[in-house]
Amino acid sequence: MFNESIKGLAIKNNGIYIDATFGRGGHTQGILDQLGDDGKVIAFDQDITAIDYAQQYFNDARLEVIHSPFANMRTILSKKNQLGKINGILMDLGVSSPQLDNAERGFSFNAEGPLDMRMDQTVGISASEWLATTNETEIANVIYQFGEERRSRHIASAIKQFQAETPLETTLQLANIVASVVKTKKNKHPATRTFQAIRIFINQELEQLSDTLEQTLDILAPKGRLSIITFHSIEDRIVKQFIQKKSKQRQLPKGLPIMNNETEKMPLKDLGKSFASTKEIDNSRRSRSAILRIAEKTLIC
Repeated sequence: MFNESIKGLAIKNNGIYIDATFGRGGHTQGILDQLGDDGKVIAFDQDITAIDYAQQYFNDARLEVIHSPFANMRTILSKKNQLGKINGILMDLGVSSPQLDNAERGFSFNAEGPLDMRMDQTVGISASEWLATTNETEIANVIYQFGEERRSRHIASAIKQFQAETPLETTLQLANIVASVVKTKKNKHPATRTFQAIRIFINQELEQLSDTLEQTLDILAPKGRLSIITFHSIEDRIVKQFIQKKSKQRQLPKGLPIMNNETEKMPLKDLGKSFASTKEIDNSRRSRSAILRIAEKTLIC
């Protein structure tokens, strides 16, 4: 949903925009292509390999790349005196294709690699370390809460049974454990939900997302846009509920006389959602679950 997400920002020639998830810079370049000489993009990424890629392949004075989770956005922009001056924020959530393609990162259940799953490998503990030190109940709860996997308890039990004999250290070990207790579905690997859940937990993705969404109200300039792509229902639910909460007025009793100046002022305007086209889904299976939501900061904030 590249074109739609860029279009959703309603880019101004001299605006300041944030790419909250730089990855390999596709969206960043798309924004830069529509900016004039006085425009600027501030890109965030917690993956050091993405930062290294930007430094090697991007040479544009209008671009600033910051190695940080996007949850630190408000703090960083405050120090730069840029709160309330950002014209648009783009967030392409979840794991990136380069991360999936690199077996050494531990995100893929289709290739053998160390069971890591950290977005930022310079901090925190790996998935294998967490699974080795966590009890069965907590593992089951994480898989159910963040993966919506109904057989979470069976998976957790199978993990602990495996660990009783052998250290669980690789992606294919975990994928095979899950496949032993979860039925294969058409076009969906049985370990999809489990890998998603553990990755989300290890990286605290949902907490960071909720926190950052609240920050955007301080960060965006009036009429500034949010353009957010999600790839699974849990993330989309958080984004949807945030936009609804900040854009929809509370229902008042029918017949109650309301003066115009007493109408509740909402900080966001919901500009709707869209889905990937059939053509895009044919070119990229990952896009089949993508949802793009657009919102605009109102003038009253």
